[in-house]
Amino acid sequence: CSFVCDNVHASDLSTFLDMEGIAIRAGHHCCQPLHTELGYSHSARVSLYFYNTKQDIDTFIAKLQETLQFFNNLNSEKVDGDTNGSDKENDDEEEFVPFI
Repeated sequence: CSFVCDNVHASDLSTFLDMEGIAIRAGHHCCQPLHTELGYSHSARVSLYFYNTKQDIDTFIAKLQETLQFFNNLNSEKVDGDTNGSDKENDDEEEFVPFI
């Protein structure tokens, strides 16, 4: 199952899900003409097989939702406020930088 998430590059999504123990693929998946036609440069893909359980799928969905919420929170901070650290009350706080 291939998919695209608005505001999150597939490579970022796959990296963050990997840190949660979820393996997905990110990239072209040998379908660049389709991506071009749909206006996408990339997609994410999760693969299932007969050995995957319902629990595996539920865990994937939960971790995907958590990861998308993380990125949505980052995007809303960029839209709603100053993210360059110049806010006086946040001067003492360290800026979060994900390790990738």
